[in-house]
Amino acid sequence: MRGFLRIGGMMVLITCLCGALMLTACQPAKAPDKNGNPDTGDASAPPITGKIKAGFIYVGPVGDFGWSHAHEQSRQHVMKLFPWMESTYVESVAEADAPRVIDRLVQEEHCDIVFTTSFGYMDSTIEAGKEYPNTLFMHCSGYKQAPNVGTYFAELYQMYYLNGLMAGALTKSKKVGYVGAHPIPEVVRHINAFGLGLREVNPDARVTVKWLFAWYDPAKARDATEALIAEGCDVIAFTQDSPAICEVCQEYAARGKQVLTFGHYSPMQRFGQDAVVSGQLVDWNGLYEEILMRVHTKTWTNRDYWWLAKERATLLGGEPDVPINPKFVEPLKAVTVKDPILGPISVHDLALKRLDQMREPTVLFDPFTGPIKDQSGTLRLKPAERASMSMLLSMDWFLDNIDGTIPKN
Repeated sequence: MRGFLRIGGMMVLITCLCGALMLTACQPAKAPDKNGNPDTGDASAPPITGKIKAGFIYVGPVGDFGWSHAHEQSRQHVMKLFPWMESTYVESVAEADAPRVIDRLVQEEHCDIVFTTSFGYMDSTIEAGKEYPNTLFMHCSGYKQAPNVGTYFAELYQMYYLNGLMAGALTKSKKVGYVGAHPIPEVVRHINAFGLGLREVNPDARVTVKWLFAWYDPAKARDATEALIAEGCDVIAFTQDSPAICEVCQEYAARGKQVLTFGHYSPMQRFGQDAVVSGQLVDWNGLYEEILMRVHTKTWTNRDYWWLAKERATLLGGEPDVPINPKFVEPLKAVTVKDPILGPISVHDLALKRLDQMREPTVLFDPFTGPIKDQSGTLRLKPAERASMSMLLSMDWFLDNIDGTIPKN
C-alpha cells in the first residue's frame, strides 16, 4: 500500500559498479537528510558483515501484475546481482498480520533486514524496530523512522500527468474515467496529475472517479470499468493492482468499440494490445540495489528515499522500453497543441519532451505548477508556483476538472 503522508527528501542516486569481490570496499557518498543537511551517519544501526538475508513482506499476491509483482521482480533481480545475498518473502499479508510475519522473519528466518512494502505496515514496522534493535527495517511509503528503520518510495505522479496528456488527445467523448483503489493522498495526487495532463490538451474533458476501497480486487475493478463505460467514458485510467481494466478495454476493442486505458505499476500492455496506450511503470531495482549495498558496505542509515523520473525509478510505458504503444503513435502525432514555450507541438512529442524535462537534473518541468484551482474554485497554487513536498504528500482535494468526492476513512 501507499502513503497517506510522507516527509520525503530527494536523494542523488549513487551506484557502485564494483565487482562482487570489491563490494565491501565501495563507499558511496552519503545523501543529505530530508532537510537537505549532510548525512552524518549518527542514526546508523549496527553494521552487518558477511552474508545478508533480506525478508520481503507483500500486501498482495506476487502474481497481481501490479504493486507486489513489481517488488518481487526487483527482489529476484538483486538475488541474481549480489552473491552475498539471501532472501525470502511472504505474500498476501493483511495489515493485522504484519507483526506475526515480521516476528517469523526475524526469529525463525533470521533476516538481517526486513522490507515491509505496505503503508499499513508502518506502525508494525516501527514497533518491530524497537523489539529487534539489531535488525534493519525499510518501510515502503511510510513517514515514520527509527534508528534501525528507514523509508523508501518510487513516486508516479509525473507519469500519470504524461498519460493524461495522451488521454486528452485520444478521448472523443471528452469523458474520462478513473478507477481509484483507496482515497488516500497518493491516489488523489495521481488522479490530479492525470487531470492536469488531460486539461492541458483538452480543456473541456472531465474525469469521473469511482473508488474500489481495495488495492487488489479484479472483480470490483471490472465492474467499475463497465459502469464508467456505460456513463460514456472512452478512456479509463486507474490505480489498482491487476490488469482487469486492461482486459475489459481489450474486450471492447475486439467488439469494435474503442475504450482506451493505461497500464499501472507492472507491464500491462500485453493484456490490451489494442487498448493500452501507455502506462506508468516502477523500477525498484535501483532502490533495492542502493539500500542493500549500503547494508553490505556498512554505510546504511535510516534516511528517506523519494525517487521519481529523475532517478529512473518511474518509467513511462505499458511495457519496458516502449513508452507509447506503436498503435497509438500516429494518432498522438496527429493532435497538435500550442505550448507557450515550445510552440505548436504534437501531443506525442510533447509527452516525450515533458519526460525529458522531468528527468533533467534540475527537473525543468513539474506537473503541479500553478495556477491550479480545486473543485471549489480555491486557488491552490499561484501562477508559476510549484507544489511543495508537504502539499504533494498530504493532498486531500480534487482538481477543478474532476467529478467525484474523496471519502474520509
